[in-house]
Amino acid sequence: MTLSRYASQIPPFHVMALLERAQQLEAEGRDILHLEVGEPDFGTPPPVMEAIQRAMAQGRTGYTPAAGLPALRQAISDDYRERFGAEVPAARIVVTPGASGALQLALAALINPGEGVLLCDPGYPCNRQFVNLVGGDPQPFLLDAASHFDLSAAALEAAWLPSTRVAMVASPDNPTGNMLSPDTLAELVSVVRSRHGTLLVDEIYQGLCYTQPASTVLSQTDDVVVINSFSKYFCMTGWRLGWLVAPEPLVPAIERLAQNLFLAPSTPAQYGALAALEEASMAILEQRHQLLARRRQCLLNGLAHLKLPVVSRADGAFYVYVDVSRYTHDSHAFCADLLERAGVAITPGVDFGEGHDHKRYVRLAYTCTESRLTEALHRLEHYLESL
Repeated sequence: MTLSRYASQIPPFHVMALLERAQQLEAEGRDILHLEVGEPDFGTPPPVMEAIQRAMAQGRTGYTPAAGLPALRQAISDDYRERFGAEVPAARIVVTPGASGALQLALAALINPGEGVLLCDPGYPCNRQFVNLVGGDPQPFLLDAASHFDLSAAALEAAWLPSTRVAMVASPDNPTGNMLSPDTLAELVSVVRSRHGTLLVDEIYQGLCYTQPASTVLSQTDDVVVINSFSKYFCMTGWRLGWLVAPEPLVPAIERLAQNLFLAPSTPAQYGALAALEEASMAILEQRHQLLARRRQCLLNGLAHLKLPVVSRADGAFYVYVDVSRYTHDSHAFCADLLERAGVAITPGVDFGEGHDHKRYVRLAYTCTESRLTEALHRLEHYLESL
């Protein structure tokens, strides 16, 4: 048996190896502080769990249409109008097995083998693999640390190649937490349209915003593809449910791809998602949003005390990107040693790009309580003193 070229060349996701080691240490009785994985400690909201339990008790466990429950597609459409003032017809919405499923469907619909997809560097590492999976060419464009890794339309235009067909951006972003302003998004739309390409916007951290209101590019234009998820803001990570919004001419092809690749999204999860969009759940989620805002400030204050430079603006999501080059030139080794010696798990920057010297950066996630964050900062301070 011989592995495919794709399977044999796919790189590891370093944070998952660190998570596995952290769990081994916990099994040995160590107290580990988790600032590495992008999953808050809140759990799925009770109204969502109750809706899922009702659906299962009523036997609602069979296939739904490949594009998702019509009622859920309409509920997502209503949410765009009510929260963001965006008119997004339900016919343009396809419910998917997580945002990862949405990315696979979008790229399969848009990219031929050899065609290019511009990807932010730093950026979510799995995006490169989704492009490779459909035979596309991942084309990283480097964001500048001196400008806090902000993305500009001029940088995107300069990076566009003759083979480029899609530009993929995120707001808020992983790992930096940066957000794109409505004006910047409008400029990006204009650049991509002038190149006869497609702008794909990752909005999976939508709603987790701290320095400006939550928004969507769909308030400005229909001529984009947007992916989103019930994982982050809605706290439904393990239920694996997302969605995408596409221009209407693309939707039939995306539905055909969904029929063949996935059959349908999880049915119980879809009934839970209906409850997630209702008032009772949204009130709980907004309280959690405010808790994350306090955690963010706690972490930023602590890092300032430690004189560790935060190189991103950290406007949203639940991440900060930090320069540790004063202490190391190998962020992976730094994270491994910090875990072993101090019991603090964080993510090495090498996961998030190839073109920059990401060995000087780490990502911290403020996904645990303020008391646990404070303890992590104390341990980090003692660790740095030992160096």
